[in-house]
Amino acid sequence: MSRSSVAEEALLEAVADTSRRRVLELILARGESTPTSLAAQLPFTRQAVAKHLAVLDRAGLVESSRHGREVRYSVRPEHVDRAARAMARVAARWDARLGAIKRMAEASATARRRRLHDG
Repeated sequence: MSRSSVAEEALLEAVADTSRRRVLELILARGESTPTSLAAQLPFTRQAVAKHLAVLDRAGLVESSRHGREVRYSVRPEHVDRAARAMARVAARWDARLGAIKRMAEASATARRRRLHDG
């Protein structure tokens, strides 16, 4: 697997989880946030928020900066854009697969109707 596909997988894995997407949305809305301020707005603990932030950080979607004793997270827009493009590529592949399945199912149903009609 190429380095870019590994990075793309990390991005997709990071945004696949609804809780992580919610964390990302909250940071986007505020510009930057601490794990404590995020946990105050979410139905899970600060420790769970920290774990989600670690996954988002490894994927390159957020970056942290220290301000005194506080660690603040902000979104890396260029990586969010890459994640959106990667998700669009995955969606296009699934659209193609689902289209093929639909065509096969329709062809099978047509053949079945013909056999019933001719039989």
